[in-house]
Amino acid sequence: MALTVTVLGCSGSYAAPGNPCTGYLVRSDSTAVLLDCGPGTLGPLQEAIDLADISAIVATHCHPDHWLELPVIRNVYIWFVPRRNVPVYGTAETRAMDEAITVLRSGRSDPLAWNVIDPSSRLTIGDQQWSFSRTDHPVETLAPRVDAGGRSFAFSSDTGPGWDFRSLGEGIHLAMCDASHGCEHEDEGIPHMSARQAARAAAAADVGRLVLTHLAPGCDPGAQLAEAGEVFAGEVDVARPGLVLTV
Repeated sequence: MALTVTVLGCSGSYAAPGNPCTGYLVRSDSTAVLLDCGPGTLGPLQEAIDLADISAIVATHCHPDHWLELPVIRNVYIWFVPRRNVPVYGTAETRAMDEAITVLRSGRSDPLAWNVIDPSSRLTIGDQQWSFSRTDHPVETLAPRVDAGGRSFAFSSDTGPGWDFRSLGEGIHLAMCDASHGCEHEDEGIPHMSARQAARAAAAADVGRLVLTHLAPGCDPGAQLAEAGEVFAGEVDVARPGLVLTV
């Protein structure tokens, strides 16, 4: 199997009709990692894979639109699809928030095995290699790079324009980037990128293909695509639920 990324949800900051918050399934020959698990992503995840086959979960930061499905997944693994020691990787802030709302029944152990990561972390998850870079966002936010089978995928998570993909190294075949708004909002102090800024970030790193994601509800995907296309010379697409990307 090639390295693939399935879009479970990609709506920016809150769910849009028919589009949950952020979540992606990153699959390779022997490994399936849930990358972020925002509200509403568990349903589409079950359409893409058996929940017993998830190798690990990676949460990029503590904002709830990127991880709040995690307590629901925990309940699934306690009561419905019994599992133990499912690895979860995320920031210290995300772990603290998860622990604050977790209530386990007496005698029940947590099926999720938490591992705190930071920008220096390097992970081997099955046949996937993961590395990270801290982005330009108000909380500790980690942009991951995934390498498997000679291909590489990078995800900006949430970021402002003070970050680009070069911090994750060269040779990125597919970059998925925060493009929450249009360029007319660039001077408003929003801690996210415009489509134009996302395209600049991808072009600076000479990535092979760019996919815009995290568009705020109400954004026009066609306008975002056109805006990015004026800057990025390679192939550009817009994320949408159910889209499967081969890296």
